[in-house]
Amino acid sequence: MTDRQMQILAAVIEQYAEIAAPVGSITLAKLFGVSSATIRSEMARLEEMGMIQQPHTSAGRIPTDQGYRFYVNSLTEADSHTPPLPDRSARAIQARVNTHGDRADRAIRSAVDSLVDLTQNLGLATIGDQLYINGIGNLFSQPEFMQGNHTQAVARLLDNLEPWLREAAPNEPLNVFIGAENPIGKTSGATLIISRFRSQYSDRSYIGVLGPTRQSYGKVMRLVRHAGAMLEEVL
Repeated sequence: MTDRQMQILAAVIEQYAEIAAPVGSITLAKLFGVSSATIRSEMARLEEMGMIQQPHTSAGRIPTDQGYRFYVNSLTEADSHTPPLPDRSARAIQARVNTHGDRADRAIRSAVDSLVDLTQNLGLATIGDQLYINGIGNLFSQPEFMQGNHTQAVARLLDNLEPWLREAAPNEPLNVFIGAENPIGKTSGATLIISRFRSQYSDRSYIGVLGPTRQSYGKVMRLVRHAGAMLEEVL
């Protein structure tokens, strides 16, 4: 994939996350300062690679799960070279958690509640043998999840998430399961972004968010990673 194709893929993902509508060549042409024909040609190549697709008869394109995976991998690789500095959102999580540093359960809940507010996703964490969840209203207010099939698949994922976490025990500081990569609810169109951290409850505690595959991945991954690292430090 060329640099320009990578940039166009990133732009499609980021624009789609913001507007929740297929992204057209005219929008991207203005962004890149090239002709619409050039963008259409590059988008056709990205479509051939399986990175983007054309939903229904729309003239615009949306990312595929494969496109999201390529993008997330590139973000992960970039972060490994230059870890991002905490921004205002990350500091907001830290401030809320620090007020409950003497109570592990409250600290974890406050970190989840902060993620819900900042990402507009569903937030979740393991507290001992229990799964704390907040922000279900956020999740089902997303346009992707207003259709029955998607709603049922997401509900199945939530119903089975706690036993799956115990069984699979994702072992990376940050784990991203995109769409069909989810072990349950493969057709849900959901992404689970989750961080493992050590706490007094377990060496394998988890905090993260669940939302549509249409995510601002850079921001959400950074916040989830920060929340996990900060809870491990505080607890």
